[in-house]
Amino acid sequence: MQSAIPSQLGLTHRSGSLQESLAGKTLLVIGATAFVTACAHISLPLPFTPVPLTLQNLAVILVGMALGPIAGFSAMVLYLAEGALGLPVFTPSGGPAGMAHLLGPNGGFLFSCPAAAAIAGWVVRAMQPMTSRFRSALFAATAATLPIFLLGAARFAYYAHHSPTATWSLALAPFLPGEIVKITAAAGIFSSIQRWRQS
Repeated sequence: MQSAIPSQLGLTHRSGSLQESLAGKTLLVIGATAFVTACAHISLPLPFTPVPLTLQNLAVILVGMALGPIAGFSAMVLYLAEGALGLPVFTPSGGPAGMAHLLGPNGGFLFSCPAAAAIAGWVVRAMQPMTSRFRSALFAATAATLPIFLLGAARFAYYAHHSPTATWSLALAPFLPGEIVKITAAAGIFSSIQRWRQS
């Protein structure tokens, strides 16, 4: 029987069946890690900080909203495991790969991915009965961004022994305008996909 979540999202019976079967969930989770990898490689290094501009956050939020909190969380855990094993899934930095990359200055941003995906998936489903598709996705994307910034900045400050002011200037403030764009884009893409599935 089709679950309540896919029916609320307006998924077709075929796509709902794919998400419910073990093989389907596995394929979706693996596909999600490939999507995040592709977006992570779309990056722009900045000369004044080791934290690059990247589309990784956009992908993580979309994965969480599309797959739901459990599958989204699982996909991001798999993504981190792939990176820890040395697969080239993280944003290229020119530095060490594998576990060393996870333990570097950007490790907090990476370790936040499972929590961010889970929050995005849970919040968008909780909000949809109360507001429009776009607003629920916008709220979910904003909520999911908070752990990314908090864990990312905390790890960056700890690793580099930066003060709160320096951390704000190097790891947070330069990325806020881009993050607003990514949050809005994620909400627009997700609500458009839902609308298309219902048509």
